[in-house]
Amino acid sequence: MSHILHQRPLQTPLSHSSFSPPSSTNPKRPISLSTPTTLLALLLLILFMGLLCPWLGLMPQNIIFSVSNSYSYSSSKWGHYTLDQALNFVAKNGTVIVCIVSQPYLPFLNNWLISVTREKRQDMVLVIAEDYASLDKVNERWPGHAVLIPPVLDAENAHKFGSKGFFNFTARRPSHLLKILEHGYNVMYNDVDMVWLADPLAKLEGNHDVYFTDDMTAIKPLNHSHDLPPPGKKGRPYICSCMIFLRPTDGAKLVLKKWLEELQLQPWSRAKKSNDQPAFNWALMKTAKEVDLYLLPQAAFPTGGLYFKNKTWVKETKGKHVIIHNNYIVGFEKKIKRFRDYGLWLVDDHAEESPLGRL
Repeated sequence: MSHILHQRPLQTPLSHSSFSPPSSTNPKRPISLSTPTTLLALLLLILFMGLLCPWLGLMPQNIIFSVSNSYSYSSSKWGHYTLDQALNFVAKNGTVIVCIVSQPYLPFLNNWLISVTREKRQDMVLVIAEDYASLDKVNERWPGHAVLIPPVLDAENAHKFGSKGFFNFTARRPSHLLKILEHGYNVMYNDVDMVWLADPLAKLEGNHDVYFTDDMTAIKPLNHSHDLPPPGKKGRPYICSCMIFLRPTDGAKLVLKKWLEELQLQPWSRAKKSNDQPAFNWALMKTAKEVDLYLLPQAAFPTGGLYFKNKTWVKETKGKHVIIHNNYIVGFEKKIKRFRDYGLWLVDDHAEESPLGRL
């Protein structure tokens, strides 16, 4: 499908809000940094700080970069775009589809978006950007579909599985989702190293609080139970935090609050390079008696360790697959190669189908 078919009218979500870009008539507008007087003043300040800061143990270049980055962000019209405005813009029938990205993940975002667009669900997508570059890039190509929820973390190493940056990145997930529920919306969360083969919203049977997928590779019968699986060797189940659907109920909010509590109890350390998934499993287990939980069908939502490693099972369940998750493998290049090997790296030949086009 051509990306032209799903372009919105020229109006943007900002035209329906109280936000307006800085006006040239605004007496409180930021002072331009490009005037000769300002540049001279900055040069003198740099020289002064260069002499003074060694005595104070400060690094003047860090101060300058901080001022520059702050100014760049404040001058962006999307700097004041709120979560409430974004949700009002993308929600359809009270539901939004959410992913969370930092700049290194943009190619995977684009690949995932192509598959979402093929199911005609792209207008419901909200990208939560974890850095300014991602916020501006997405909204430049697709106005209104990205929002940044402060504070902004240091993006260094955020894409390296097992790093402290990765933990800090994923640990914000329950907080973001809880904010959306508190605004009264249903939310489907997806990692962006996924590809849709069918519409997952059509597979959400019943009216449960929280839907999730099993991350175990052991084959389940097609009519398996939808209850939370029993604990494994580590005393907890092995549910994936990659694909979650939540309704704005007290039960779903309770799970997210407990998830946040468990993350506080299991912080990252060099010895224990934790991520957010164990905390999610503890939260599910500790709230199971109070919350209506639903395990999604394995055949529709298989883990990558099953889909990419068991050809016999894939053949036996052909036509039932809905979302394929490219997990059980670490590294961007390895993930891309695997997607290519299975014909799922769509951006090579179908970038025009993405709302973002070719990045």
